[in-house]
Amino acid sequence: MKPDTTLLPPPRAPLLAALRRTLPLLDAARDLDGLVAVLLAQLEQNFHLSHVMLLMAEPAGDRLYTLASQGYPESGVGAEILPGQGVIGMAAREKTPIRLTHATGDYLYGRAIRDALRENPLAPRLETEIPLPGLATSGSQIAVPLLREARLLGILYAESAEEGRFGYDEEDALVILADRLAAAIEQLPNEADEGTAPFGTIPPIDSGAPLAIRHYRADDSVFIDDAYVIKGVAGAILWLLLSEHAKSGRTEFSNKELRLSPQIRLPEYSENLEARLILLRRRLAERSPHIGLEKAGRGRFRLIVKRPVELIEVEV
Repeated sequence: MKPDTTLLPPPRAPLLAALRRTLPLLDAARDLDGLVAVLLAQLEQNFHLSHVMLLMAEPAGDRLYTLASQGYPESGVGAEILPGQGVIGMAAREKTPIRLTHATGDYLYGRAIRDALRENPLAPRLETEIPLPGLATSGSQIAVPLLREARLLGILYAESAEEGRFGYDEEDALVILADRLAAAIEQLPNEADEGTAPFGTIPPIDSGAPLAIRHYRADDSVFIDDAYVIKGVAGAILWLLLSEHAKSGRTEFSNKELRLSPQIRLPEYSENLEARLILLRRRLAERSPHIGLEKAGRGRFRLIVKRPVELIEVEV
């Protein structure tokens, strides 16, 4: 009699082969956007991990923000977490891998808080807290820090509905992957301006009522028609681009001018600008069909504005 294969767990990935295929692809990435795309694709194809997140650390070490995710109904891009909070926060605070082989009371408690906040009648005031994605019934979780000489760059996180999904072998493989990922991030070249072509100006704008765009100076949060989009460095970037667009009609900008802008208050390390631009582009794609960002050459990008805008600066 043949065994009932429906009762067997899904096959595990051959981890050494997965690493051999993935590491050269990480090394070959030419920018952070491409690196993240390769990472997510290889985690699913070679490591058989369907639910993953990549979080980047703020240089001050006071929080992490979600740069990319895969496998969730909501991307959670821009969601923040504090060191010490849950599996991800513990791995960030201790700078060591944290692996849970089955759901715990603390984990379920944290998810209950998140779900309660989503249903809170004060939701409009809480919208700046973008929900962190996650499985409704998570059986196992693993969070691995990205480190360079004890400096935390971010966290690679994966989870599964299957209990016991992550063992010592999976942890070792993801530690190797995270170490190479951190090295690849740090070694990415700065995207200097390419060529001397003039910057572009306003393309045709669709008709329609102006979009009310509010910028709050206190935390650089930006709202489009009362819907929260982004805050912090990425919010400051968006406000600078829209302000320059309103004054001069410019639509093309360079990474270099952002790095030099005193309005941005960009942290020291070079990977932060690319990460913020990726974050901003993804949040705009999710939150507004009328405003977006796209690449316009090496070290350059284009602001897309499809509706008239009304810029409103709020001091408090």
